[in-house]
Amino acid sequence: MNKIERVAAALRGETVDQVPISFWGHSYLKEWSPAGLADAMLENYTAYGWDYMKVNPRASYHVEDWGVRLERPTAPDKGPRITKRAVTEPADWRRIRPLEPHAGVLGEQLDALAQIRDGLKGGAYFVQTIFSPLSVAKYLAGNDPAPVRTSMADDPGALRAALDVIVETFTAYAQACLETGASGIFFATTGWASADVLTEDEYRRWGVEYDLAVVESFAGKAPFNILHNCGQNIYFRALADYPVEAISWASTAAGNPSLAEGRDLSGKAVMGGVDVGVLAEGTPGAVAGQVREAVTQTEGRHVLVAPGCSIKPTTPAVNLAAAAAAVRVVGAA
Repeated sequence: MNKIERVAAALRGETVDQVPISFWGHSYLKEWSPAGLADAMLENYTAYGWDYMKVNPRASYHVEDWGVRLERPTAPDKGPRITKRAVTEPADWRRIRPLEPHAGVLGEQLDALAQIRDGLKGGAYFVQTIFSPLSVAKYLAGNDPAPVRTSMADDPGALRAALDVIVETFTAYAQACLETGASGIFFATTGWASADVLTEDEYRRWGVEYDLAVVESFAGKAPFNILHNCGQNIYFRALADYPVEAISWASTAAGNPSLAEGRDLSGKAVMGGVDVGVLAEGTPGAVAGQVREAVTQTEGRHVLVAPGCSIKPTTPAVNLAAAAAAVRVVGAA
């Protein structure tokens, strides 16, 4: 099987020659330009022979065109610092206006996708990251959930007006990503769909409605759309029927289902199995053990090995190599 055939078979729950694997993370010093981001993603993909690519843009790309400003990092293990928020008071939610997907920073991201497309030469699927509307709102307010939660209670109309604009912007942007050649969208909740942040009823009222408005806009239009249900104590069942091909989550985190449980609950392909802390601080043997467990508990079917979330920049290369080697040893169903 080639890489696309392998991933496609895994998504359908069919037998594969080996379980697909890929890991991803930020490149804090290179991700500020289209060429830098493309180079970082292609370098990681090539170094370990991953089977697919999750593009990992800088975490602020989705709000910079709305006026969020950052201080760029000067060290590879330190992320950027927000210096200016777009939302500083409730009235600011109503000032958010739709963005044009081919302009500004969003347009730069499309340029990076085109460079990645050309670099991969059709050899593997690649997916672009789009954050949920609540996630975008949090970043507009300085990557702080508190102002968003305050607006839910004190000025819900203003927050809903902003969420509508965010949906309009990112439905158009998702379409532009697919037109540029992306194989799908990696739709990330960044921890909102968790008992640690909202009640399940709150997430159904403030998350699901807006999530689905975006997800349904690209559903069925690409072969590899993914829901990333981020965090621990997640509301897995509430999001399990989102119209995507695969669900990604930290299956080793507290309060979350295992890969096998998530596969049975959703009926979809599952992605995960490797803890980012073990990757960063554990031994190669420990990493290989988690890879083997991910394959064993799912019988190697309907599964793609992946990190539970974006890996840390300090992750040793030897641990990534161990993961890549381990999945090829345990092989297929």
